[in-house]
Amino acid sequence: QVRLVESGGGEVQAGGSLRLSCATSGVIFSIVVMGWYRQAPGKQRELVATITSGVSTYVADSVKGRFTISREMPKNTVDLQMDNLKPEDTGVYYCNSRRIRSPHDEYWGQGTQVTVSS
Repeated sequence: QVRLVESGGGEVQAGGSLRLSCATSGVIFSIVVMGWYRQAPGKQRELVATITSGVSTYVADSVKGRFTISREMPKNTVDLQMDNLKPEDTGVYYCNSRRIRSPHDEYWGQGTQVTVSS
């Protein structure tokens, strides 16, 4: 059974940093894409960043140069380092695990709130 638990959210002023962590259990990293998504109030959930097998990464243009996704192997976590945060980064951030060859086979965490004040 796959389980994803996010942590690290909070409130920070613009220009500040936060590090989100997704604790995983039951994930086989070699066959899934791990991702971070976010959902702002009144908006659709959007993709922020993904990582595959701990090597290949993708970061959305809106956060490129400010956010970094990584996998911490000893702890089996997938982290999102967020620097130079902006008010538009505010939202609930979700961790996702999706099987590469079966995209409908996916799991979500419960989400963690990030609030960036101006």
